Amino acid sequence: MPESSRPPTGSGTPIDVIIPAIEKDLGTLPFVIDGVRKQVKHPIHRIFIVSPNSEKIKSLCARKGCIFVDETRVLPITKKHIRYGTKKWNRSGWLYQQLLKLSGDRISTQRYFLVIDADTVLIRPHIFRSGDKTVFYYRDWSQPEYYRTYAKLMGRKKSSRRSFVAHYMLFDKTKLARLKRDIEERHQEAWYSAIIRSIDKTKQFGFSEFETYGNYLHTRDPGGIVFRKCLNKSLSTSASAISEARAKTLAKKYRSLSFHKRKIYARGAFG
Repeated sequence: MPESSRPPTGSGTPIDVIIPAIEKDLGTLPFVIDGVRKQVKHPIHRIFIVSPNSEKIKSLCARKGCIFVDETRVLPITKKHIRYGTKKWNRSGWLYQQLLKLSGDRISTQRYFLVIDADTVLIRPHIFRSGDKTVFYYRDWSQPEYYRTYAKLMGRKKSSRRSFVAHYMLFDKTKLARLKRDIEERHQEAWYSAIIRSIDKTKQFGFSEFETYGNYLHTRDPGGIVFRKCLNKSLSTSASAISEARAKTLAKKYRSLSFHKRKIYARGAFG
């Protein structure tokens, strides 16, 4: 399906929004929530913040009208059950966060739910359903290891020449459940265990939830996908440093901004 250049006007499909976060995300998280409410042109039913037990994040949820979800209640495992790192780096929390995203079907009350990273702010209108098709925002490069793990998991190579890694993605609970069921039938173990076991633990970027789900859908029904360029800009400043005027200027060229000052999951710093 060729990329659509038409600006999104709106979709009647109701969605939930799920944002995994930790306390170090508190500098950007309010802006992420505000960006979702302003720029996602769907009826938003609920916004869930999935986090370790944190009074600060609970307080933010209360102020912003979001629902706090204790991450330890989502999966049968927690970060401490994952061993993914070396003496120089630790990706256990980074991987755990991806497994939490893939568990959004246990959280969302709607068939469709949007997952967005806690450091990414939308600055231009977005829709994620166009008719009966799902809109995916893409980039042109990815990590080769993501595709090697996908091939181990699914028994086939990735099918899309575009990368689904765009900091946010709409999931269909029905199709996500089918993906996890297919993984479990192929590997004869829990889907999250199969993912953990399939990763080359000597590589820092060993798995992508977005590449896995996106290529799974693309393989099964490429005609059910609409591609749009993600047009993301990575910034090293803080979200609070971006004025409204600056955001409007950036929106002429970009759809979203990612603030990568913190590398918490990469360093394994929370918990």
